[in-house]
Amino acid sequence: MSATTTTTHAEPITAQSILRLFPDIDTSSAELDGHDEEQIRLMDEVCIVLDENDKPIGNFSKKICHLMTNIDKGLLHRAFSVFLFNSKNELLLQQRATEKITFPDMWTNTCCSHPLGIPGEGGAELAEAVEGVKRAAQRKLDHELGIKAAQVPIENFKFLTRIHYKAPSDGKWGEHEIDYILFIKADVDIEPNLNEVRDTRYVTADGLKAMFNDPALKFTPWFKLICHSLLFEWWEHLDEGLEKYMNEQEIRRM
Repeated sequence: MSATTTTTHAEPITAQSILRLFPDIDTSSAELDGHDEEQIRLMDEVCIVLDENDKPIGNFSKKICHLMTNIDKGLLHRAFSVFLFNSKNELLLQQRATEKITFPDMWTNTCCSHPLGIPGEGGAELAEAVEGVKRAAQRKLDHELGIKAAQVPIENFKFLTRIHYKAPSDGKWGEHEIDYILFIKADVDIEPNLNEVRDTRYVTADGLKAMFNDPALKFTPWFKLICHSLLFEWWEHLDEGLEKYMNEQEIRRM
């Protein structure tokens, strides 16, 4: 996993330069050959492309945004990571399905995905962008885990911070995201979409640390990054003092 966000393009990516910087973007489907049909379809979803200050500058497909050839040129998109805790303060984890094109079979936080380039999920200013990712989080919790919106109301999501990171999945696919971190505390009914989620598990902080010590388990790079740097401190303040970690204005560069 790369621990730096240094990019290789010679000029900043802006709305004016984006097409000039990526004139040779591969729009073929060859990279998707042999993958699951539904996961291939989802690769056509439209992600929000950003400059390094989290300002939207355009839209590209999920496929284009996750190809390492484009990531290595600096292509960056918006994402979110949901951490859902039950009333016992246990964190809900998911194991990504084998069918997933990126990071299959890896354990990760409750839900990790992208706001789409559609009305209601975008936003240029932080307050609007936070509301957009909360709506996207509600949508994806239902899609991946069958958690209905009524159990995770928009107003109950707590925005903590944004993390800018870059990580390869394999030689072909990877991530380069500004990731919005959302906490929510709720007792929910789960009905996993098996095309998205292989397994689920509630864990205590000590239980998660024990999982990290199990060499048989693999974890997504963003989840490991957040856990090893920030999560356990936040978790300790889940019921008291979390406010001091919320609504951070600066982007954390990992």
